[in-house]
Amino acid sequence: MQEGAADPGLYDYGRYRGRPKIVWPGGKTVAVWVAPNLEYYEIDPPAHPQRKAWGKPHPDVVGYSHRDHSNRVSHWRMAEAMSRHGFPGSVSLSVALCQHHPDVVDDAAQRGWEFFSHGIYNTRYAYGMDEAQERAIIEDSIQTVLAATGQRIRGWLAPALTHTPRTLDLLADYGLDYTCDLYHDDQVQEVKVAKGRLASIPYSLEVNDHYGFFVYNMSPRDYADTLIRQFDRLAAEGEASGTVMCIPLHAYLIGQPHRIGAFEGVLEHIAADGRAWIARAGEIVDAWRGQL
Repeated sequence: MQEGAADPGLYDYGRYRGRPKIVWPGGKTVAVWVAPNLEYYEIDPPAHPQRKAWGKPHPDVVGYSHRDHSNRVSHWRMAEAMSRHGFPGSVSLSVALCQHHPDVVDDAAQRGWEFFSHGIYNTRYAYGMDEAQERAIIEDSIQTVLAATGQRIRGWLAPALTHTPRTLDLLADYGLDYTCDLYHDDQVQEVKVAKGRLASIPYSLEVNDHYGFFVYNMSPRDYADTLIRQFDRLAAEGEASGTVMCIPLHAYLIGQPHRIGAFEGVLEHIAADGRAWIARAGEIVDAWRGQL
């Protein structure tokens, strides 16, 4: 049998059954966090040799304007629904949005949402970056978000989910607390880094609205049902283990008029369930670290 590539060694193996239980505040069984992606896509970005920014030749007016619905209309529809039911956001932020559409960033800050970096633009990729370039993006993210919101970012979701082999080590080197870039678990886990500490908080591709609507071709009702089934299972299993549920959102998808009603029903379901600790990402990481 041919030997495969070595395990990258980013985290220790630990089977789900028999782990120490994570106890969430108030005895809740599942920590629930909502991750609105507040993004900026350039209409005519510089070409990258490894990946096209748009499926069509650009400038892609259709793709750009579809996503621009987030920053003009659907952010507010999504945010107001979240606020009505007591869900703070933990924002996956394209940092350039602070300059392009500061009203959106200010609205999220006024709601008490937490910010972490999703890179500068979602049309710029980390593939092939040298260390100086990657450090510059992390430093820019820290400084820009601090100036715009007064918050120092604690977490990271790589732009367009693109990385280099050194990304996680660099995040820890700059003192960030968590990454959303590993999808390997339903609990917070320690990441192995060269120095410092870094946690992996569960993010989700499976119940991400982008995958729900663009990949799995779900109806709004199907997507809402998927979220409820995800929550109910994690809340039940969390009685023995303490689990985490992330709901990653893009306003131009979930905030459309024909989708927001079904999603608001999900928020009502979770908020009414006594097993849910509704929190920000940083609060979840802090509660987990306090039990190590």
